[in-house]
Amino acid sequence: MKREPDNPESRGREFLTTHWSLVLVAGAQGSSRAAEALAELCGVYWYPLYAYVRRHGSSPHDAQDLTQEFFAELLRRSDLAGVGREKGRFRSFLLASMKHFLANERKKANRLKRGGGKVILSIDPISAEDRYAREPSYDLTPEQLFERRWAMTLLEQTIERLRQEFVKAGKGRLFERLKVFLTGDENGPRYADVGAELGLTEAAVKMAVSRLRRRYREILRSQIDETVASAQDVEDEIRHLFTSLG
Repeated sequence: MKREPDNPESRGREFLTTHWSLVLVAGAQGSSRAAEALAELCGVYWYPLYAYVRRHGSSPHDAQDLTQEFFAELLRRSDLAGVGREKGRFRSFLLASMKHFLANERKKANRLKRGGGKVILSIDPISAEDRYAREPSYDLTPEQLFERRWAMTLLEQTIERLRQEFVKAGKGRLFERLKVFLTGDENGPRYADVGAELGLTEAAVKMAVSRLRRRYREILRSQIDETVASAQDVEDEIRHLFTSLG
């Protein structure tokens, strides 16, 4: 007898603190929680900035060096008072801050060794360059490449959090077979074929895919909410996300 799949979302959802909102609210007081939240965000979103610096013409070594020093400078601040709510989106704040940082770097005729020997945010140079080598070769400006990689990072993080939920619920295999349906690929497998493989009815697979897509949208909104100043900004950021991928 074929069975209906369990619903991983019923096993208890775990949403992270809205990191950017925490930075905005607590930054002026030099909150350690705000600094930790900022560090976590930087750890997730370093690659779009690395790609931005590389597309500006920096060598792999210099791009790694500059990206690390940028985050080191950002995270070394004794307080985050300069991070005001008018900065809005974390994406916009990071890009504007990096532009300012690079402009200052160009003005320094005799720079000391960047970072002072202390690496605050570790970047794997092999992984970074492997990712950059796969970037589209057609004419994307540094800003466009940053926006595209930012969007793709958000989607990758969403897929990973969704996968973790299914694995935690003991449904890792189900996720691996159903995730193909998130792309809307017309050439993808049929519900009936996946059902036969998993021992599920076609109707059960359809229901599981519907739940998967709904949970995907919820997590994506949660991911985006962590990078904007208020819930009112989420819809605009979603539209920007998919425009950047177009």
